Amino acid sequence: MFSMKTGVAHLPLHGGKAPAWLFKRMTKLAAEISYILIKEYGTQEFLRRLSDPFWFQAFGCVLGFDWHSSGVTTTVCGALKEGLKETSTELGIFVCGGKGANSRKTPSEIELIGEKRLVDIDPQKLIYASRMSAKVDSAALQDGYDLYQHSFIFDSQGHWAVIQQGMNTQSLWARRYHWLDEQVKDFVCEPHSAICCDHTKPTLNMVASESNASRQVSAKLAGEDPSKIIKEWRKLQQMDMPGHHHVSLNDIKPENLNKILEKTYEQKPHNFEKLLAIPGVGAKTIRALAMISELIYGQPSSIKDPVRFSFAHGGKDGHPYPVNRKGYDQSIAILKDAIDQANLGHSDKIKALQQLNKFE
Repeated sequence: MFSMKTGVAHLPLHGGKAPAWLFKRMTKLAAEISYILIKEYGTQEFLRRLSDPFWFQAFGCVLGFDWHSSGVTTTVCGALKEGLKETSTELGIFVCGGKGANSRKTPSEIELIGEKRLVDIDPQKLIYASRMSAKVDSAALQDGYDLYQHSFIFDSQGHWAVIQQGMNTQSLWARRYHWLDEQVKDFVCEPHSAICCDHTKPTLNMVASESNASRQVSAKLAGEDPSKIIKEWRKLQQMDMPGHHHVSLNDIKPENLNKILEKTYEQKPHNFEKLLAIPGVGAKTIRALAMISELIYGQPSSIKDPVRFSFAHGGKDGHPYPVNRKGYDQSIAILKDAIDQANLGHSDKIKALQQLNKFE
């Protein structure tokens, strides 16, 4: 989880925001770095690097964030989207979605790219991947973080990565989720390439491998007569819940549960992924089915928090030092000139840049 706190004071819920002059430079530098990476290593490698939380964090630092800055996720993704806008067709890489309302535009943005025949696969497959990644992190993984950022990056061959972030509205801490298509063997079983967070706690984790039996029972229950499920649910309301059941059941109203179960009963999903994909099936439905699965049918779900990475973030307070605007612009100019020269057949500067990592 990324600390969205600066010292003791809390940041507002929208997190940090780079000033306009800095974001403009971030956009240019992100575009130049991405251009070189893609030309040298290809789009798949670019997606792999974005899905690596350490590389993504370092990328944010190169673009101008202090290592502990808030707003890295939203600003870096925004800079990538804006910076690659002009060269996306040439490079074969596309960035859709974003923060808040922009995240909900992801399907229409993918469709538009598909209509222009810029991808080699059915864009509906990409839309499905976008929706399922968001659905998993908002309903199947109930960790207390509400998604507010969803960026879907894909190439012309249909390879994709997802970077999304959620906020805990009580603690004002954030959590980042990374996805990479080549690592997703199953959307509902250990699908993440990384989840980053500074704090962990018991979590209803329906995408853990240990939750396999619970997923199967939940899908089966969803295809049964709603009256039977509601009857079992009322039994739960009369029971003393075991201590490890930290998730609340009080916010689930039987009449609302019955309404969505009527829809699942009609569709009879044959597995958990099909259940999760049904419109209207959200966190409360999944939580109710998981609890019934465990307490009535003896198939527990995992409460293991899947976080594997941790970063510390604070505010953009100028530490360790303020951004050097002149130096920043010079870096952009050097990279841009190297790219321009390479495009003209003079690749000496690109080769020189490749040698930089050999110097200590």
